[in-house]
Amino acid sequence: NPDTPQMALLKPDGPGPFPALVLLHQCGGLRPVNAVRLNWSMLGWAKEAVSRGYVALLLDSLGPRAVDSVCFGARNGVNLQRGVRDALQGLAHLQKLPYVDAKNVYFAGFSWGAMIGLLSSSASWSEALGEGRHFRSVAVLYPGCFDIHPANGPSFPLVNRDIDTPVLALLGELDTETPASDCLSRFEPLKAAGRPIEWHLYAGTTHCWDCETLDGLRKTDLRGASVEYRYSRENTRDAVEGVFGFFSRIQGASSP
Repeated sequence: NPDTPQMALLKPDGPGPFPALVLLHQCGGLRPVNAVRLNWSMLGWAKEAVSRGYVALLLDSLGPRAVDSVCFGARNGVNLQRGVRDALQGLAHLQKLPYVDAKNVYFAGFSWGAMIGLLSSSASWSEALGEGRHFRSVAVLYPGCFDIHPANGPSFPLVNRDIDTPVLALLGELDTETPASDCLSRFEPLKAAGRPIEWHLYAGTTHCWDCETLDGLRKTDLRGASVEYRYSRENTRDAVEGVFGFFSRIQGASSP
């Protein structure tokens, strides 16, 4: 097992086949070159997955491309489309491994990675960027749900009407960086239309509540909002149980 946050493939002992999980980080990546705070939360999620019997693929969309951060927009070609491609290529890689149960590969994304998860759950996005491959289900923690307005090219939504992969979204009531209200106003019509999406709102909770090393961080974000992160051990543990409980429920259902 890695002792620092880095792109890695971790597996339980034994031949399997095991369910598998692709994990994708926040906009600051796993180990920013110019930052003193490594992303221990993502490594913790990967090790938690292995302890529960999952193969875990911890992706790093930034480091191998010499990008420190995409918090203020795409850099060196690392945009949301590239992130979706990374996630779906991770899915394809896991499905080829003999110790992975190819029908039960899941995704968990955080902030920027959560936006990737929402896009990956769309039929049109998975067809365009992943040859129609689908995760069995997707968990997204504190995602952005607003529309994206690239400097070059047309605007597009992060939450699409053609979501066809089961999605669990975990949101923070006091999140000013990716406000829960943006998500709820889009999720509720989808749920009413029969799309497979559910969510939980954590009261009194900010963005990045599982990021212990960022506890107390204050900043102004890309959209000019004043942001503060407050770590919550209780909500982190609840989120862990919620995410893996969701995956277990999906895995226990009949195969699609």
